[in-house]
Amino acid sequence: MTEQKTTDLPALTAPPRRTLGDQLRQPAVWISGLVLLAVLVLSWLVWQGSERLESTRQELSRRLADSEAVQREALASTKQDRVALDALQAKVGALDARAAEMQSQQLALETMYQELSRVREDRLLAEIEQDVAMAAQQLQLAGNVAAALISLQGAEARLAKNAQPQFLPLRKLLNRDIERLKALPGADVPGIAMKLNDMLEAVPNLPLAYEQRPAPAESAKTVKPAKSREAPAAALAKAFDWQAIGRAWLADLWHEVRQLVRIERIDRPDPGLLSPRESLFLRENLRLRLLSARLGLLARDGSSFLTDLKQADEWLERYFDTRAPAVENARATLKNLAKQEVGAQPVELNETLAALRNFTLGRDRGASR
Repeated sequence: MTEQKTTDLPALTAPPRRTLGDQLRQPAVWISGLVLLAVLVLSWLVWQGSERLESTRQELSRRLADSEAVQREALASTKQDRVALDALQAKVGALDARAAEMQSQQLALETMYQELSRVREDRLLAEIEQDVAMAAQQLQLAGNVAAALISLQGAEARLAKNAQPQFLPLRKLLNRDIERLKALPGADVPGIAMKLNDMLEAVPNLPLAYEQRPAPAESAKTVKPAKSREAPAAALAKAFDWQAIGRAWLADLWHEVRQLVRIERIDRPDPGLLSPRESLFLRENLRLRLLSARLGLLARDGSSFLTDLKQADEWLERYFDTRAPAVENARATLKNLAKQEVGAQPVELNETLAALRNFTLGRDRGASR
């Protein structure tokens, strides 16, 4: 059966053999070639793209790595900057706190300085007022122009040293008072008052006229025996001459008797005897006159001053021993004092004192607001 079946099949014949030209002329060959060429081109393009993509990927990877490194560096730098910024912020905070503390200290110092300046100015004004008040007392009570001038010049020097413009009006007033004191007559009031005080102390010891004693008479000169060249025996006999001794004793007795009575000529009326009570009243009245003269001197009352001096000089001439050196000196002093010009009115410093007090009150009111 196998063979039968085999014989039943048609016999296969070999296809005709085609040439290369024939094969090339067929469309399928052309299409296949084009497809193959397209595949090759596409493969080449794919290979080129993959190469470029790989290079791009590598470049991107490199750049990403670089960017990551830069980023890491940036992060590290940022961390360092953050740390530095935090440190700077801490320092700035500390500086701000220190600045605030310094500002508060500066304010405290300014306040303290103002307080100290105010205290210093208050003390300066108090010293100036004290100097002016002292000058006024010297002028009114003692008439001491020199001491008053020294006090005012010292006050003006303190204000000039302070060099504050608000003190200029006070300096003008002080300079005006200084010029007024310099223009006063040159009577030495303290010196005159001192001389009057010396006379007041000397009044109890001035001798009265009725107590005066005549000038002591010259005592008899003792005649010394001349030296003789007699023999010692003769000299011894002469030393025991009772007659010579008696004559010498009688001479001494007569000298003492003559001292009991003395006659003198008085050119002025006899002042008469004064009882101890009257002598005390006389001396006290003389002291009162000298005290009144001193008050007139301090008050610049020239008329009263001259009247008291004249009356005191008259009492000295009438009731006291004018030949005594103490009385002569007292009268000479009174005559010299009477020639002094003491009638000038003292300079008053009330305006300057009032200006000082008003200035102090104005500063106190300004500080209390």
